[in-house]
Amino acid sequence: MLLDDLLSLFYPRLCAGCHTTLVRGEEILCLGCLADLPKTGYEKKADNPVTQLFWGRIDIKMATSFCTFDKGGVMQHLMHQLKYQGRKDIGEKLGFLLGADLIQSPPYREIDLVMPVPLHPKREHKRGYNQSAALGKGIAEAMGITILEGNLVRNRYSDSQTNKGRFERWENVKELFGVKFPEMLEDKHILLVDDVVTTGSTLEACVQVLLKIPGTSVSIATLACA
Repeated sequence: MLLDDLLSLFYPRLCAGCHTTLVRGEEILCLGCLADLPKTGYEKKADNPVTQLFWGRIDIKMATSFCTFDKGGVMQHLMHQLKYQGRKDIGEKLGFLLGADLIQSPPYREIDLVMPVPLHPKREHKRGYNQSAALGKGIAEAMGITILEGNLVRNRYSDSQTNKGRFERWENVKELFGVKFPEMLEDKHILLVDDVVTTGSTLEACVQVLLKIPGTSVSIATLACA
């Protein structure tokens, strides 16, 4: 304890949200930033806006986002660090908080395993990790279930979705994903995890592949919705 105090004196731990010094008991985010997260509460509502985004497109069980994407706010700041500044720990922390909320909602207690939306190996190598996998790790830990990586894969490298319209996004991702070992997913309820949902085209492409597996059902959880 004394050593931790000395280290904090010379190398203070800072909140990822507001950069104030974290006090004992705080990890990654201070209590103020935790309280200010723009949480949606969508996991409590079957017909929430994220679920409605997929109506008429794919047959999913449930869909939710932890927070709204507040441009210029704390979530944009946290997600930028997660994706571009090597802060994998932010994804795991926020994923754990999301998982803790999901486990309180009865429909999500039926989830068998967590699967993150995969990055292409080139992009993952460049970034050093898959931010959706970091998020999924936290969710799985909080819910006490397994995270399965490497089975859902990207078949080819795709352009960034940023600044693309809905049709362009869909053209960019259709037939992009595949499953290596479908037998491992038979009769499983999968929670598909991504960092953000905008038009839903990437998630839709993943779900279409997963639902080809006998007995498989899919729910969706993202860190933020735009």
